[in-house]
Amino acid sequence: MNDRITIDATICHGKPCIRGLRYPVETLLEWLAGGMSIEDILADYEDLEREDILAALSFAAQLAHVKRYESFALVASPYFHH
Repeated sequence: MNDRITIDATICHGKPCIRGLRYPVETLLEWLAGGMSIEDILADYEDLEREDILAALSFAAQLAHVKRYESFALVASPYFHH
């Protein structure tokens, strides 16, 4: 795992975060998916670094690696939200 992504049960309920700063990876991904640029995020959150955002993208890419897609398994997963 990238050293910029930390998982600590006492921070953000154990969600993967950026360097323990209470920025969940999922939040950064939502910002990017919503249209914010890396530059927008860095301007709004001065304690974040470009490498943090790239690490969040890399983390998400690693999670997206699957050998085969099974729709019934995805729907049954506690991690899937419609």
